[in-house]
Amino acid sequence: MTDLFQEPEDATPLEPGERDGLLQSWITHCKDLNEAEQENIVAGAAWARGRRRLPIDRMLTDDFVRTLHKRMFGEVWEWAGTFRSTERNIGIQAYRIAVELTNLLGDVRYWVEHATFPPDEIAIRFHHRLVAIHPFPNGNGRHARLAADLLVEKLGRQPFSWGGGSLADVGALRARYVTALRSADNHDIGPLLAFARG
Repeated sequence: MTDLFQEPEDATPLEPGERDGLLQSWITHCKDLNEAEQENIVAGAAWARGRRRLPIDRMLTDDFVRTLHKRMFGEVWEWAGTFRSTERNIGIQAYRIAVELTNLLGDVRYWVEHATFPPDEIAIRFHHRLVAIHPFPNGNGRHARLAADLLVEKLGRQPFSWGGGSLADVGALRARYVTALRSADNHDIGPLLAFARG
C-alpha cells in the first residue's frame, strides 16, 4: 500500500485529510487508483457530452464546473466537486478560488460573445487559467482538459488531442505539457495551443 498516493513530481500531492476521502476500500495501489479514476472520468465525460443542448452560458458557470468535477471523480473521492481549502504547490490561495473562477468564467463568456480569440485559443486560455486556479484537491489538469474539450466542441471544433497520448504517464509527453503550461504562465499561449492539437 506504500505506493497508493505516489504522484509525479509536478502533480498536486493530497493532504492527509483528503486521502481519507477515498471512497473505494478495494483501492490499495496507485495502479488501482488510476484505473478507478479513469473509469469515473469516462463516465463523467459521457454525462457531460449528454448535455449537448446545454447553452454555453450555462456551461460557463461555477455550478457546472463543480458538477463536472463531481461527475468525473465522485465515485472515487468524497470531496469531488468541492473546492480545496488548503494551499498547494500550484494554484492560487484557497480563499481566492471562488472569486477567481467567477472572473475566469465571465472573461470566457465575453471572449465567446465577442469572438475575442479564435475558438481553439478561447478554449486553451480557459484551460490554462483553470489549471492555474487549481480549484480542487486533485484532478485539476484532467478536469480542465475535459472542460476545454467541451467548450471547444460548443464552439464548433473537434476536441483536442492533448499531445496524442496519456498525460497520466510520467514521461516526455507530460513534460511537454507542463512546459507548455509554463510558457502560458509567461503569456506565450502558442506552445500550449500547438500541444493541444498535436
